[in-house]
Amino acid sequence: MIKVSSSQFNYQYGGEIRFPYSIGCLVSYIQSKPDLTKNFKFEKSFVFRDKIDDYIKQCKDSDIFLGSCYAWNWEFTKLLVKEIKKINPGCLIILGGPQVPNHSEGFFDHHPFVDIIVHGEGEYIFEEILNAYLKDKNYSDIKGIETKDFRTPPQERINNLDDLPSAYLTNTIWQLVNQIDGVQWVAPWETNRGCPYACTFCDWGSATNTKMRKWSEQRMFKEIEWFADNKITYIDCCDANFGIYQDRDMKIAKKVKEVKLKKDYPLFFRPTWAKFSSDKIIPIAKQLQDVGLLRGVTLALQSLDDETLKIIKRENVKFEKFSELTKTFRDNKIPTYTEMIMGLPGETLESWKKGLEILLSDTKIGTIYIYHCALFPNAPMNEPTYVKFYKIKTIQSPMYLAHSSAQENEIQEFEDITINTSSYTFEELKEMYLFSWMTLTFHHLGILEQIANYYHQTKGIPYMRFYESVLDFCRTKKSIFSEEYEKVIKYRDNGYAGKGWNHYDSKLGSINWPIEEATWLRFVSKKNELSNGIVTLLNYFEDVNDLKTDSEILKDLAKFQVFLLTTREDYEEFKSENFKFDWKSFFVNKTELIKTHKNFRYKNQILENDYLEWVVKTIWYGRMATRYKLSPERLEQGKFELSELITN
Repeated sequence: MIKVSSSQFNYQYGGEIRFPYSIGCLVSYIQSKPDLTKNFKFEKSFVFRDKIDDYIKQCKDSDIFLGSCYAWNWEFTKLLVKEIKKINPGCLIILGGPQVPNHSEGFFDHHPFVDIIVHGEGEYIFEEILNAYLKDKNYSDIKGIETKDFRTPPQERINNLDDLPSAYLTNTIWQLVNQIDGVQWVAPWETNRGCPYACTFCDWGSATNTKMRKWSEQRMFKEIEWFADNKITYIDCCDANFGIYQDRDMKIAKKVKEVKLKKDYPLFFRPTWAKFSSDKIIPIAKQLQDVGLLRGVTLALQSLDDETLKIIKRENVKFEKFSELTKTFRDNKIPTYTEMIMGLPGETLESWKKGLEILLSDTKIGTIYIYHCALFPNAPMNEPTYVKFYKIKTIQSPMYLAHSSAQENEIQEFEDITINTSSYTFEELKEMYLFSWMTLTFHHLGILEQIANYYHQTKGIPYMRFYESVLDFCRTKKSIFSEEYEKVIKYRDNGYAGKGWNHYDSKLGSINWPIEEATWLRFVSKKNELSNGIVTLLNYFEDVNDLKTDSEILKDLAKFQVFLLTTREDYEEFKSENFKFDWKSFFVNKTELIKTHKNFRYKNQILENDYLEWVVKTIWYGRMATRYKLSPERLEQGKFELSELITN
């Protein structure tokens, strides 16, 4: 038998790691071909990143090695196959996946240990390679491949996806990995392939020539049953646009709900939602939310600058519609999030701040995520003519993977991050970064959200003007804010110097925390210091803006802001506090601020004796669900304690 080894390395997130789905698709298809099955033996696939020496030894007598390559495993895979080639020169090394460059000039000069690279969908191509391997090892007539000697025309897309056996229903996936105690397998899952959009920062649409194809509903239903029967906790739906087939995707959501109610699995279902989400998505999302499977619905933006959106070929839904959608989803109690990309061509410091202002003031979006603009190998933005025209400059940066487990002696992966274009300088990008950090940490994670809302509501002060003052305060006044600001500056500058974006804090566990979440965790662990810092900030803001707000209001406002933050010292099931003003009516009903004694209370959502468990559930698992903060809407009216009134 001809021995075939393979890899699809992943990072581990806590106890979770993904199945080698791409390899599973290839192997399940080959195993449906009797003439090939009798000749080829497929070994366990390599997925964990901590056993490279063992993997090399296991491949000393492999005839073929197949690597599924992504941005997060490119360097690890290359190192492995290089070492395999040293000890086993006759092994046929085949690499495929999104990280394999279509523009491959010089690739084989730099990677002489690779024999074949595959462009496009791999099932039919891999079949032809194996047939040629058995026959005469002449691969020149196979479409969609490249060697150091030739490149062939593209392979046609697979039109009938049901011709491809399921890696799950055939149990091929269990042939490729072991069921290991303490490991929760995440199931990547496709219901369709392709993307009809051509966003320049993404290689999805360009890679699939915009053509979309889908599997039959019955196939999907059977796979959902398989996930439940195999107690798979997390389904990661990898469609580019789940929900785009409204009727079909509603049936899929209903099936997931049905199976969850019947068999208790899966626990989570995370789709990549359609780029142009609309209110038609709501019924689909509600099916998932009804049984606790939904973490949130994407309402995509990337930028709020019209010129930038034209440049990246990413025309959004009209902003008025977007704003309306965020309210509709919120009214239906469906969590939403949006993703912004910092550093896109066409963006300026002012347009970025303007976009953040619009997002905070004119929407009801639940959560914001902000990412660096990275150039992917096969994205249109990485085309030489595009790079030259927009004067794009990048740095090679160690790849950042939020919430991954800390690894010792880790082989570092890299990505190309944009640091300069014709529309902004490097220094302006660094300022964009600070405003992004403040927007995420102080506003959407709630550290200063109600204070910013107060000034916006009473004085008409724009959010970005408020946070400009916060930034000045961090730079000039010693406090808990300046201490954290210095940490962030060092983190930012190290990141842009190519030293990486990993952020580990021993007090927060062995987890790579997003800097905004780490900041939040450090702030809420110092409740008294935070309260004092907020009071000092308010006095500073009043002075620099020549405001005359009553000190009693400011003191009570600071107290109310901290009250809404879940902190580790809150072991009680219910948290209660007295106030001198009716803040709930003020913020929720937009009434005039009334001086009247009020007691507000709320139920703590997460009570954990173990600190690290609390940390994970509160801010990692709870970010989209806003378990880290309370909105004024959720406050209950409690009994006012006269004793506190006397002490105050």
